[in-house]
Amino acid sequence: MKEILYSSTRGGEKGLTASQAILKGLAGDGGLFMPDVIPAFDFDPETLVGKPYQEVAWQVMKLLLTDYTEEELRYCIEHAYDEKFDTEEIAPLVRADGAYYLELFHGKTIAFKDMALSILPYLMTTAAKKNGVTNKIEILTATSGDTGKAAMAGFADVPGTGIIVFYPKGGVSRFQELQMITQKGDNTGVVSIHGNFDDAQTGVKKIFGDKAFAERLAENGIQLSSANSINIGRLVPQIVYYVWAWLKLRENGEIAEKEAVNFCVPTGNFGNILAAYFAKKMGLPVKKLICASNDNKVLYDFFTTGTYDRNREFILTTSPSMDILISSNLERLIYLSAGEDAASDRVLMRMLASGGKYSITREMKKNIADFTGGSAGQDAVAARIRELYEKTGYIIDTHTGVASAVYEQYRAETGDTTKTVIASTASPFKFSRAVMGAIQGDLGDMDDWAVIDLLKEKGGVPIPPAVEEIRTAEIRHNCECDPGEMEETVAKLLGL
Repeated sequence: MKEILYSSTRGGEKGLTASQAILKGLAGDGGLFMPDVIPAFDFDPETLVGKPYQEVAWQVMKLLLTDYTEEELRYCIEHAYDEKFDTEEIAPLVRADGAYYLELFHGKTIAFKDMALSILPYLMTTAAKKNGVTNKIEILTATSGDTGKAAMAGFADVPGTGIIVFYPKGGVSRFQELQMITQKGDNTGVVSIHGNFDDAQTGVKKIFGDKAFAERLAENGIQLSSANSINIGRLVPQIVYYVWAWLKLRENGEIAEKEAVNFCVPTGNFGNILAAYFAKKMGLPVKKLICASNDNKVLYDFFTTGTYDRNREFILTTSPSMDILISSNLERLIYLSAGEDAASDRVLMRMLASGGKYSITREMKKNIADFTGGSAGQDAVAARIRELYEKTGYIIDTHTGVASAVYEQYRAETGDTTKTVIASTASPFKFSRAVMGAIQGDLGDMDDWAVIDLLKEKGGVPIPPAVEEIRTAEIRHNCECDPGEMEETVAKLLGL
């Protein structure tokens, strides 16, 4: 098998192995690691129909993580996708109202981030051993709501690691906040910042780029890495579930051999839908990738006009994990659309950093024609959640609601009858107030737990353990800071 090496989208670092790229997280020049080639499947997908999720994961991931031995990678997969998930299928596919919902929320924290963050600690600790790393690996990450909890759940008390999560105060749901600030583990830290997610993400990137701080950490036996979707170790496991969804459609007799499907993905930081694009590039039969945005429709505007412009009002919505104006993973698509020209990518990213906008060439726009964009405001999302429930009894969360509403628009506008899989990214219990408000109307002064109990009754499904444990959990983290104090806060938490 050809060894796949990784280089920065901005050209500053080249020729890293997969394990080295996973350990670093973010390249030293601020770029994101990309494989030197996106490999084609070395298997016929038909041979995997009916196989368990773990086997599909091995067949896909071995093509990109080529310096992991079979024994190492199978160990990581088997320990990630186990009884932590509440279903043997790992990611069930549910048909409702003419579309297929890929349920990615059956892990420990009931959000799709579990799909990759259950395996990342194993990939990272294996990578540390492979590369002779003796430093403590401190994970530094910004979250718009879900990554933080999923990353902490994955890394809590993992030997040789620590994790610090920054989230925007008031910019996540109360349930998401409670999930984070009650997190156990002696190696976990949580900080709310007085700003939005983009402030948190920019602050984390600045810390990664501070060479003097890196030296100070190294003197204390610490090195930084990331659990955000900027880490290639997050992206690769996400490719698997798109392949899995196609295989489930084949297994259920919903599609013919080699029949192409669409994927519609609620999108914020662009990592989830980018994984679907990788699956297509590797050989999965995919027609269209429908990028669904909420009121913060910077990506919809980009795919419509070819101009990315973050200079706009930041809107807090009922789908907070998508409240993002700087979609970090889009840089990987820009790099690919420019023919893997790091110099072009570097120029555009400088324009984004200095003026908040850039435009791609006509040729680059042509190279991303697999994508189409759509957006749905909060009223449209609420209406779609209610409509789907009234028609089918199936309840979806607000982020999945964005994708479902956008798909309905897309189908009406294009007449495209291609079978479509919608990425269902979170349990409705995670956003119960917004979901039940959509279904039932004004909830008055009903408290959050009464709303959760009502959702259980309406949906006829049990309350997930991840929700129940929050009812009585002790609050363990109460640190806050301004965006400009993030590095100093990290140093304090690490005892430097």
